[in-house]
Amino acid sequence: MLISMFFFKSDPAANLVIFAATQMLFVGVTGHSIGHRIFGMQVQGLDGSAVRPLTGIIRTALLCLVIPVFFSDSDQRGFHDRIRKTILVRI
Repeated sequence: MLISMFFFKSDPAANLVIFAATQMLFVGVTGHSIGHRIFGMQVQGLDGSAVRPLTGIIRTALLCLVIPVFFSDSDQRGFHDRIRKTILVRI
């Protein structure tokens, strides 16, 4: 939000683009976003494997649609996680 405030005058589109870029980069490479890292969480495959960069990109694109977050299953996984067969776990 600070980047958006200083460089883009808090434009909502800039907020979304910055969020998407950081999610794609961090989740796709390390399995953590900044918030996930702070709270000790990680995005993993259902089999416990590391998330691949393409999975991070697609998961983030679905997450930015906002609609997938409103649909969850009994494991509290959103639609974006179900499609990419990922899960958010505490580490």
